[in-house]
Amino acid sequence: MTTQPKVLMIVTLDTKATEAQFVRQTLEAQGVEVVHLDPSIRRSITPGAEITPEDVAAAAGKTIQEVRDLKHEGKCQAVMIEGAIKKTLELHARTPISGVIAIGGSMGSTLGSAVMQALPYGLPKVLVSTMASGFTQPFVGAMDINMFNPVCDIAGLNSITREVFRNAAISVAAMAKAYQPKAATDKPVVLMGTLGTIDRCTVRIRKQLEEQGYEVLVFHTLGTGGQALDKLAAERDIAAVVETSVVEHNDFLNNGLCSAGPDRSKAGLAKGVPVVFAPGNADFMVSGPIDMAERQFPGKRYHMHNRALTAVRTEAEELKKLAQHLAGLVGEAKGPVSVLVPLQGFSHHDSPEGHLHDPSLCPVFHDAVKAAMPASVNVQTHDCHLNDEQFADAVVAEVLRLVTQRQPATV
Repeated sequence: MTTQPKVLMIVTLDTKATEAQFVRQTLEAQGVEVVHLDPSIRRSITPGAEITPEDVAAAAGKTIQEVRDLKHEGKCQAVMIEGAIKKTLELHARTPISGVIAIGGSMGSTLGSAVMQALPYGLPKVLVSTMASGFTQPFVGAMDINMFNPVCDIAGLNSITREVFRNAAISVAAMAKAYQPKAATDKPVVLMGTLGTIDRCTVRIRKQLEEQGYEVLVFHTLGTGGQALDKLAAERDIAAVVETSVVEHNDFLNNGLCSAGPDRSKAGLAKGVPVVFAPGNADFMVSGPIDMAERQFPGKRYHMHNRALTAVRTEAEELKKLAQHLAGLVGEAKGPVSVLVPLQGFSHHDSPEGHLHDPSLCPVFHDAVKAAMPASVNVQTHDCHLNDEQFADAVVAEVLRLVTQRQPATV
């Protein structure tokens, strides 16, 4: 039996046989075993892959001819994605893989990345995709996927793509050889969101909780960060969620760039673990360059964060809407929830040193939260700025209180 690390290679032989052969040879030259999953739809190539199109279709409950008879690329691919994920997870359970590489255009990237998103964090994932220089979010999602841009179309080998494929194959082989699946931490885990604008607050929270024996996973709340937080909240055993950055909720409500969708924060609330909310970054929505921000949000107050991003000041109506939205989410909570509201500002932008400071709006949000939240929610008021040490200390105290309260009494 081979002791070489196993790498799953996902490439369609009906359109990319030359590329598949080149990548396989490169991988094998690096000392890894290759298992080729071929999700081809147009035709089956023999001799073919270790996991054939027929195998993939069968895993989804169809024959490959039934898939072809759908005569709709989206419907065909949906079946092959289902089958590819099932075959991959079966393989990984039987003889664990140490890495995965996929090559494709938009279709191949969609299937390959769907398989990667079903695999554990930390397992090496490389996607060579013509989409890598464009809109990558649908493919990377909330996972740790590395994308390579082939520069040219994936249409045979040339002096550019040959080097890209080679680099991608060597990289996944090197990662696979060094891959060591880590056991889950034995520390209780807390999930927390942040942005640089509230870094003073969240760094202090993290350090204090770590001193108390917790592992704190911090997420950059620009859309996919919050989605990753929710994914882990749903999948893993966690002690608490600290929702200190609500910009993704604001952007969902106001069509900002950092929306994480309508289900943001639901996972932790549904899990029944303690959830502590604070209105970090509630003072702004995120838009693109300043000219885009002025068109999207006319008549507002703006702060040009950089050439690509503009912070747009929320006013009373947006803050009231945010409070009602959070209350709607919290209404479905299965565990304890607290909301802590500082009255002197919600981020660095909303501070005397910032460019969007307006302390008159903090009480507006507080009053709206107090009116909208279920009676079971502990709403606290703190006469300080969110980035002040006393506010971070209050959040830590509340997290520890709720976690301790939730723990079963020992006999």
